[in-house]
Amino acid sequence: MSRVRRDMDMRKAALLDDLADFVLDRGLEAASLRPMAQAADTSDRMLIYHFGDKDSLIAAVIGHVAERLTGLLQARTAPAPLPADRLQPLLLDMALEDDIWPYLRLWLQIAARAGQGDPFFRAVGGQIGLGFIGWIAAQIDAETDAARQWQAARLFVLVEGLILVRSLGLDGICRPALD
Repeated sequence: MSRVRRDMDMRKAALLDDLADFVLDRGLEAASLRPMAQAADTSDRMLIYHFGDKDSLIAAVIGHVAERLTGLLQARTAPAPLPADRLQPLLLDMALEDDIWPYLRLWLQIAARAGQGDPFFRAVGGQIGLGFIGWIAAQIDAETDAARQWQAARLFVLVEGLILVRSLGLDGICRPALD
């Protein structure tokens, strides 16, 4: 790889870090080119240069955020797969952690836009959702792959419900409901 290409890749990675911080802090509503460029200390033209167009930029930023979240979750999981009933409280507890919440708040924004029929966010959100289900499945110790997939889907739905309830400010019912 040439030095120029390596430098461009490093700049793009640095931009993604800055843009992920911006979107996690300010949300999708603020994710227009000029404010994002300003947050990354660059121009909107340079963002387009590095990412092609706004949809590709947003997809890359959301993908980077998802990678960060996966890293946070990975650091909190058991070193070996667990039965689903032992994994469930760990996942639900993670969804209530304050440092995880900005990621989940962004996830809700993606889901809301997908729910309004936005094909871009439906596609991006669908990919992330399937990726998360796959990640959950990898954490489950089950007798068959079919059982693992079913349990992963079930846990995904439970976590999603918890996220929605928390977003409504009903945190107080989350803990008792999980015990």
